[in-house]
Amino acid sequence: MQILKWAFVVFNKVLDFLWFGLKGVEASVNGVLGGYGHVNDADVKGSEGFLQTLLAELFVDGGIDRHLVALDCGSGIGRITKNLLIRYFNEVDLLEPVLHFLDAARESLVQENHMALDEHKATNFYCVPLQEFTPDVGRYDVIWVQWCIGHLTDDDFVSFFNRAKIGLKPGGFFVLKENLARSGFVLDKDDRSITRSDSYFKGLFSRCGLHLYKSREQKGLPKELFAVKMYALTTDIPKRVIKARSKVQANRPGIIK
Repeated sequence: MQILKWAFVVFNKVLDFLWFGLKGVEASVNGVLGGYGHVNDADVKGSEGFLQTLLAELFVDGGIDRHLVALDCGSGIGRITKNLLIRYFNEVDLLEPVLHFLDAARESLVQENHMALDEHKATNFYCVPLQEFTPDVGRYDVIWVQWCIGHLTDDDFVSFFNRAKIGLKPGGFFVLKENLARSGFVLDKDDRSITRSDSYFKGLFSRCGLHLYKSREQKGLPKELFAVKMYALTTDIPKRVIKARSKVQANRPGIIK
């Protein structure tokens, strides 16, 4: 525990340096993916399959009759919004602390808004760190958090999700997509990020009062990279869990009177 506390003290001290360093990163797919721009297609394909499953299972009629709104956290240049979210949601808000990334996203997506023939559009662009953002109450059906939560300490992680929960509509959910360590955690000396293990994440979800509805591993990424996993998280105990428990209870032998 002392080693972990010391690690996070150091982590906090270098956080400002991290944001400064990101200012020098090129505002491109290759830049935001750390030179691995070629994984974009596999990443989006994996995310889309997961999202389709969740919309079909958690929303009546797959959300077709709803005005769906999503928040893209750590949106960078709008890669996930442009390639995935804007095709499924009527509105997408982008949250990104690095200004030149957000400017690139705005320029690209606002241009697409003008060309769009339907009501799917990028609406708001927030240049705010996760640690300081509080969403409007009940605005979002889905809050998508990908490859950015590793820049938060455990306490900031819990604080963010506790604040973000108020932004979900009834029945809304989070999707967290992140790198996985094999066990414990790994601190990266270069980008000052932390990579947590599956069990570590689940411990934090519990601290946040979130319930794991479904998870899936990302396929098709280079072997030299960390494994990547997607988590769907709800604020209420998922109905499918409740049904499963009641079914088990109903099948238990009883006493014949």
